[in-house]
Amino acid sequence: MLEQMLQKYEVSSLDQANQALREVMQEIALAGLYRGGFFNKAAFYGGTCLRVFYDLPRFSEDLDFSLLMSDENFSLEPYFKAVEAEFLALGIEVEITQKQKGIESQIESAFLKNSTQVFDIKFDGKQAVKIKFEVDTLPPLGFETEEKLLIEPFSFFVKCFSLPDLFAGKVHALMFRKWKNRVKGRDWFDFEWYIRKGVSINLDHFNKRALQSNDIDTPLNRETFLSLLKERIEVVDFNNAKQDVERFIVDTSPLEIWSKDYFLALSEKLKFKPA
Repeated sequence: MLEQMLQKYEVSSLDQANQALREVMQEIALAGLYRGGFFNKAAFYGGTCLRVFYDLPRFSEDLDFSLLMSDENFSLEPYFKAVEAEFLALGIEVEITQKQKGIESQIESAFLKNSTQVFDIKFDGKQAVKIKFEVDTLPPLGFETEEKLLIEPFSFFVKCFSLPDLFAGKVHALMFRKWKNRVKGRDWFDFEWYIRKGVSINLDHFNKRALQSNDIDTPLNRETFLSLLKERIEVVDFNNAKQDVERFIVDTSPLEIWSKDYFLALSEKLKFKPA
């Protein structure tokens, strides 16, 4: 089954082979969480959600989840037996450990709130492969979900954020991430993808996220939102952004057009979900 899941990838380097193996591990982990009933309480979002269910053409490292309702006492650990069992059924032993978040790691990981539980799942094969689980237990609400089908390692449904709400979370990240010396180009790659796909952003959910993170004091309207977005674009080093995203994509030629002028022009094409 593992070999069958890997056959759908065309890889030309060891790095791409490891990316493909990580993605297969992510799908197996999702299957285990499904068997454990996790998606009765939580929804999948972030770059890996886009990659697995919406055909985003880049690899992603983490599994990001949000509870459907805030629960500061929630623990992801009870679901790990089901995840481990899913891997064992394929003859794979994994190790799951909780990651401690210090002040420094919160800055480096970007947006790890105190209410976010973080775990690493590690597989030791020819080369160690690791993926990270993040669960927001006190999430900003105002999002919608939909059931998306995954057919490997078996057929099952995963509760996912809707595209307008995924877009809102992505723009919140690219506008307010506080990376030290580099730009997370993957955010801008995803932003470009949303615009090209004609996805509308849920401004209400964006505002709920930005208010909770104390990045804004009052909700933004369309005009003030676009103004703030353009201010952000003006200070981004897009050469740095390209370097970040290159290892996550197979074809790097679409990055040649990246510049401030290009993303300012893209921002003019942004659509808003009707209130």
